[in-house]
Formats: sequence, C-alpha cells, structure tokens
Amino acid sequence: YRDGLGIIADILHAAGSGTKKTRIMGVANLSYRLLEKYLGRTVQTGFLRLNDEGYEVTEKGQDFLEKYNDFSSRYSKLESELQSAMFEREVLKRMCQPLENCKLRAVVGRKR
Repeated sequence: YRDGLGIIADILHAAGSGTKKTRIMGVANLSYRLLEKYLGRTVQTGFLRLNDEGYEVTEKGQDFLEKYNDFSSRYSKLESELQSAMFEREVLKRMCQPLENCKLRAVVGRKR
C-alpha cells in the first residue's frame, strides 16, 4: 500500500531529469487515472515541470524527494522497532498467565 506521499515520491523518482508520461506511469506502477491525478498535483506544487523532453524534477521536487526518502527510512525503522516491542509485550503478558492456563506440561519422574 502506498499513500499519496509515496505516490508523489515514486513519480518524482521515475521522472528524473526528463521523461514522458508513459515511462512515469510504468516505473511508478500507476494506472492512467492515478497518474493524471498525481501528475497534476506535482506540477501544481512545483515539484515537476514540463519541457520539450517531457516532465522533469525541479529543485523543489528534488528537495521533497530527499526529505521523503529520509522520512521513509526512519519510519520503516520505527515500524520495525514497534513490531518488536509489541512482540515482547505479548511474551510478557503470556509470562503472567497462571500455570494451569499453559498448554506446556512438564513430565516429572516418568519411569520406564
């Protein structure tokens, strides 16, 4: 799943220093409808400009892309840490359960 910021970042990454709509659509893996919607937004915000070769990323767009990549990296690390902490919490909760609720049974003094 990608949110709007992720789609914009993918469009900027795909556009690079100048490319056509169809290449952006393919590289960013977007339907034509989504491409039109977000391409318009990126031009309106000044992230992309249209020239003779197609669309190219502006300085403002490059700045956004760098900040987005930094954010995305930090967010992924935090998400991973949160999942790890939630797992540890579940382990602690299970440790607090009374022994009779445990499905593990110890075999004590079993003779052959």
